[in-house]
Amino acid sequence: MKVLIVFDSSTGNTEKMAHAVEEGVRKAGVDPVLKHVDEASVDEVPQYQGLVLGSPVYYGLPSGKIKKFVDESVKYHGKLDGMVGGAFASAGGTHTGAETTIIAINEMLLVHGMVIQGSSAGSHYGAASVGSPNDASIEACRKLGERVGRLVKKLSK
Repeated sequence: MKVLIVFDSSTGNTEKMAHAVEEGVRKAGVDPVLKHVDEASVDEVPQYQGLVLGSPVYYGLPSGKIKKFVDESVKYHGKLDGMVGGAFASAGGTHTGAETTIIAINEMLLVHGMVIQGSSAGSHYGAASVGSPNDASIEACRKLGERVGRLVKKLSK
């Protein structure tokens, strides 16, 4: 069982978060594969049981590179049903769109038929940070990775 974590990061903040998601997936007993969006190919997505996308916030939405990655996945529409999905985002300030970015990513994954597990304990839609991720943001990313990993295991039985 494997989870692909694809992220975009220009300042390194989203990349730090991606590494924490990777740790969480691994802690759940699932193999994480971490790739910058420039190195990832949508053609490899069907090989995985989970996909987590991370993006900086641009005008309250995911980066163009993340959006392009998802746009290119249209050739697999209908073939990713049941795959586990997740999202995280790094914003430049408070109230600048981290939650809307996460929701936008989740919407794209839901259109593919992916399964997304929320959290009742905070970071309901996915993990977010403001600026450089602090300890709480890193922990939210780890928990996101663990949730995705545990769900992959449950659904792969």
